[in-house]
Amino acid sequence: MIVRAGAATDVGRQRKHNEDSVLAEGSVFVVADGMGGHAAGEVASGIATTTLAELAGLERRRAEDVVEALQRANHRILESVASHPEQSGMGTTVAGLTVVTAGGSDHWAVFNVGDSRVYRCIDDRLNLVTVDHSEVRELIDGGFITEEEAARHPLRNVVTRSLGSETAPTPDVWVFPPHPGERFVICSDGLSNELAADDIRRLATGSDDPQQAAEALVAAAVQAGGRDNVSVIVVALDADEQEQDLDADTSPRTSAGAG
Repeated sequence: MIVRAGAATDVGRQRKHNEDSVLAEGSVFVVADGMGGHAAGEVASGIATTTLAELAGLERRRAEDVVEALQRANHRILESVASHPEQSGMGTTVAGLTVVTAGGSDHWAVFNVGDSRVYRCIDDRLNLVTVDHSEVRELIDGGFITEEEAARHPLRNVVTRSLGSETAPTPDVWVFPPHPGERFVICSDGLSNELAADDIRRLATGSDDPQQAAEALVAAAVQAGGRDNVSVIVVALDADEQEQDLDADTSPRTSAGAG
């Protein structure tokens, strides 16, 4: 699979520190949204991305390897808290995309814990792959509130699963075959809480360069309010006829806004 990627992050307009961490290494792409305040949320999200980066060193990855890496990240966060009591209460959400072997061929594995998201865009149609682990998602699924009400609900930022829990959370993992020409958007809720799905689709596909698309998404979320840190990775799988035009170096670039 010929993959191109770009990543961007910004502290936003209201936060003083960026607690998000972004990983785009080899064919492992992760956004982690830390919780727990300055010098704690950053630590938790950093542990998550550093641990998941170990997947890039595997010659072959399975979906089980992703789950095990998330479990290791949870354990390492708890170990850090035990050594540094001032970090008590820290945690992080995680959403990501990687290539795994399934049935003898390359497949995508999408995974998440918490309310960071992965969207998939095929033929100009955007679909949310992940399911938020959040209080408002449970209220929506139970028929108690609507999607529109969720955007303003006082519990909209409360997650029901996160890394850093004494009982290791169960991640969601989806495995499916690649589709040439598709794009993915991996993001913290600083993007999805500010932009409508149609705006995400338009900006994600508005530039051939995934880096420019990632930067455009982050800039739009900050412009729309920037109430939280905003982090985005855009991953593009090129159609066969484009492969010969790709640079051999597919390593993504990362930009960070100044806020």
